[in-house]
Amino acid sequence: MTLSPSTLKENTMNESNSKDSAVKFVDGALATTQHAAAATNALLRSGVDSVLHTTHQLRDSALQATDKTTQLIREEPIKSVLIAAATGAVLMALVGLVSRSPGRF
Repeated sequence: MTLSPSTLKENTMNESNSKDSAVKFVDGALATTQHAAAATNALLRSGVDSVLHTTHQLRDSALQATDKTTQLIREEPIKSVLIAAATGAVLMALVGLVSRSPGRF
């Protein structure tokens, strides 16, 4: 079976159109993937910045609490010792209750 020149030309054009369509599809997929990657990168960067900001805030709060505690101890040492002793006694009582009755919890 031999193909006529017009049939060969038509087959060649169909092949060319298929290749063009495939190239356009791949180009579109590549552009979409690049856009998605850029959006993901921006979201990730925003999340990291948020975590860093929150970490700095927590650190500052902890430092302020430490400074206030130190100041309170210097201003009222007896009251501070009594508060610490009472807190220790309560914690030891709780530990004692929990360790004596393991089946209840």
